[in-house]
Amino acid sequence: MSNTKEKMKNLEFAAGTHVMLGEPCITELFGSVGFDFLWIDTEHSAIDYNILLQHLIAAKAAGCDALVRVPWNDPVMAKRVLEMGPTGIIFPMVNTPAELDAAMKCTLYPPQGNRGFGPIRAVTYGLDDTDEYINKTSLQMIRCVQIETKTAVENLDEMVKNPWVDCFIFGPFDLSGSAGELSKIYGKPTQDLVDTAIAKIKKAGKSIGTSLATEDPKLLQLWYDKGVNVISCGSDFGYLGLGAGKTLQLLKNLQK
Repeated sequence: MSNTKEKMKNLEFAAGTHVMLGEPCITELFGSVGFDFLWIDTEHSAIDYNILLQHLIAAKAAGCDALVRVPWNDPVMAKRVLEMGPTGIIFPMVNTPAELDAAMKCTLYPPQGNRGFGPIRAVTYGLDDTDEYINKTSLQMIRCVQIETKTAVENLDEMVKNPWVDCFIFGPFDLSGSAGELSKIYGKPTQDLVDTAIAKIKKAGKSIGTSLATEDPKLLQLWYDKGVNVISCGSDFGYLGLGAGKTLQLLKNLQK
């Protein structure tokens, strides 16, 4: 069992950051920093399957768990990612018990699910025992779904009963859009939805996560204090932009 999955199972805190750019060295670097996991994003980035494979190799080299967000809750999009053997998979925009069931089933082999058999890197290119992968390793994958709409929050009472989900993760921006206030994450309509969802997930004894662009300590503390125990924040392009801007300002200050 991976470090991150164990933390999710025990409702312990897990810290991650987002990888959006194509250079695998970024993943190797971030993985060496000490994050519990890296959120490798293929929904809102230009990362394709080949680049993703390099990121996963880099994460393994750094000894860091890699969670891949697929572009949509679609078994075809998920299949090739699963065969690369990530530590876990994240499905966006899961709104109903039926959609959740479909997401989980495409990660599970029969009789639990309907995943087609054909792992490649996931079984170390045939070097690992196939039966062990089917009956143990594949079951230990981290499975996460994102709560990003009012509909999802309303359906959580049933969704939290699914035994395969390791973590329900907020997508705050889309959730705010569903509340009619896109980008106003901390407005009352969105935070009311967040609080309602947290109560339902907590009652079910599941881990609660969020994905944030901010690195503001006060905002991160706000989410943690609400009971969110899995937080991914910041991004590679954000660190580069902020770092470059800081250096530029230092250089400009030389002229003063």
